[in-house]
Amino acid sequence: MCSTSAVTPGESTYTLELPYRRSVGPVVGAFLTALRDGRVLGSRTPDGRVIVPPLEYDPETGDALDELVQVGTSGTVRHWCWVAEPLRRHPLDRPFAWALVQLDGADTALLHALDAGDPDRVSAGMRVRVRWREEREGHIADIACFEPEGRP
Repeated sequence: MCSTSAVTPGESTYTLELPYRRSVGPVVGAFLTALRDGRVLGSRTPDGRVIVPPLEYDPETGDALDELVQVGTSGTVRHWCWVAEPLRRHPLDRPFAWALVQLDGADTALLHALDAGDPDRVSAGMRVRVRWREEREGHIADIACFEPEGRP
């Protein structure tokens, strides 16, 4: 979908969206099913690394990956970026951070929203945990967001 609204003569603002559907295979399907059940899975590579979210093929060797392992639902923020004004399709309707979170037991980081309330409460190295959506359906949004550990 594409929409436009005139700003000044000769200028336009565009919003471009590319909605699509994709069928999931055994790896992504298992990952989404695990999310529905309140668990997170990763794929183990032949050298023992655990990739989250799981991939069907090792990005370094191209080897097929078929071993799925459960990782923790808590982890460490590796990188983050604050969003002061969330957009309509963002996962939270208040300011939040996009964060790369390395879950316990994983060797890679998962990009997701972090609800910390204030950018001064976010730092690389901080510990966070998954906040699950009340009703889950097998979608990445079953993780409503991450939140700082120890938050009531």
